[in-house]
Amino acid sequence: MRVILLGTGTPTPSTRRASSSYLVEAGGEVFVFDCGPGSHVRLLEAGIRPTAITQLFITHWHYDHFADLASNVLRRWDQGAGAIPDLNLYGPAPIDRIVDRLFSPDGAFGPDLDARTHSELSVSIYEARGGRRPRRPPALAVREMQHRDSVGNGAWTVRSIEVPHTQPYLRSLAYRLDAGECSFVYTGDFGPTAEMAGFARGADIFVAMCHYITGTELDDGMLRGCGSHKMVAEIARDADVKMLVLSHITEQIDVPGVRERVVHEAADIFGGYVILGEDLMRLTPGTVSPATLR
Repeated sequence: MRVILLGTGTPTPSTRRASSSYLVEAGGEVFVFDCGPGSHVRLLEAGIRPTAITQLFITHWHYDHFADLASNVLRRWDQGAGAIPDLNLYGPAPIDRIVDRLFSPDGAFGPDLDARTHSELSVSIYEARGGRRPRRPPALAVREMQHRDSVGNGAWTVRSIEVPHTQPYLRSLAYRLDAGECSFVYTGDFGPTAEMAGFARGADIFVAMCHYITGTELDDGMLRGCGSHKMVAEIARDADVKMLVLSHITEQIDVPGVRERVVHEAADIFGGYVILGEDLMRLTPGTVSPATLR
């Protein structure tokens, strides 16, 4: 299993941190969990072609977790020239409506797709890439994920649980990927929930939303719907995970001295690896590589 942190930031615009996105290579597949703005460029900077993605999971429909969905879908389709399987896309409701509004003939990209599949100019470029007529629009294998749902193929399994964030306006999921003897858990955006420790039990890599310094929450809604550094460290300890990766890093935390304090205080609670995530950092179970461009 190899993990690349494509986006460790928040909705705040940043050249240093793209919004939420995590790539995992495991079980003969390339998984992407969330694809917030800026993450598609990080994918390219990591040396991964869009055509390599096979499974794409969305935790919830805040834009900082899916704004690059169109880039991933359309570039994968365009560069694949009809020679790669349909992309498997998973997420909570209303996934079907969102996909339809983006990619159907009446959707936002409908006119673009109509031109690319019918104009002689576009079809000739498609053929030059190895495609064969007729050119078809992108087809997505879409599956709505719910609380305690699972998908897989024998070599890997992804399970989901619903987590508190901004309900009832959006449903938010956390995901766990098990492939062989390795496991990866990503909380998405979440607040305290008794289910998380059991869900993450024994995970090799636990990527958790660390949105603020514990004790500085703005209101009860933030306390219920967002992770803080000591809270996620307690979950990592209770779940006996191997590596805790703090992500969804805000300006409050991303300050020299404060970063170190957050890691130190989390490590006082959780005795395993504690990592403050950085874009393009590469992780394997037990190993961390610096965040450098390929």
